Amino acid sequence: MEFTSIGAISRAEDYTASWEKTKETTAEKNTAFETLFQSALQMLRETNDYTNAAREEELSYMMGLKNSTTDVMVAQTKANMSLQYTVAVRNAVLDAYKELMQLQF
Repeated sequence: MEFTSIGAISRAEDYTASWEKTKETTAEKNTAFETLFQSALQMLRETNDYTNAAREEELSYMMGLKNSTTDVMVAQTKANMSLQYTVAVRNAVLDAYKELMQLQF
């Protein structure tokens, strides 16, 4: 008399291996999202830094501490370009999110 439960054990091992692979894939996805999120936060910090630098240049010029309008214009241009880039990236992410939400499974 032969038992067929040995086959069931090997299938359980397949499920365990599949579960481990799923856990690894989830960890990789979490790491990828964390990297993307940290990159977005860094972009926001840089934009904020450029905006603050432009504000400081403006105040220095208005108080007469600096006479160079070029420095003020360069700081304002950096802040403006950084803000435009940040908004463009945000819009692209929102468009991608909306597209994903419209997918039907």
